[in-house]
Amino acid sequence: MASGPLNVKFVATDGLVWQGDALSVLVRTVEGDIGILAGHEPLMAVLVPHGAEVVTADGVRHVIAIDSGFLSVFANHVSVLSAFGELAEEISVDEARVELAALHAKVQAAEADEREIRRYRKLQSQVKAGEKYHELIKRNP
Repeated sequence: MASGPLNVKFVATDGLVWQGDALSVLVRTVEGDIGILAGHEPLMAVLVPHGAEVVTADGVRHVIAIDSGFLSVFANHVSVLSAFGELAEEISVDEARVELAALHAKVQAAEADEREIRRYRKLQSQVKAGEKYHELIKRNP
């Protein structure tokens, strides 16, 4: 098993979301959650909207809202590519919930256009990541 930190990048279509060295990365694939540590076997996976988690060497936990996308792991380099990405500490969960509720009925009734569906998925990711971030803060003040 290789030692040393993971070199991690979260990249969205509009640019770099987070980059740095980490002890671990936790993401959600279409098959379930997967944790990545140093020395992980090479891997590619399809991701679903969720709040990914990164733990740095000094124990700081970052939660990043992502849309569906891809994970690549090779030689302690971890890349997460997603259409959308945002640090959870920058998300207003209450605002995201309000907007999500406003779009919910339209999406459920199949009346939403493609732009509204993308916005709905982004809001779902924001709420999930924001809730995860706030839960981590409660457990580790």
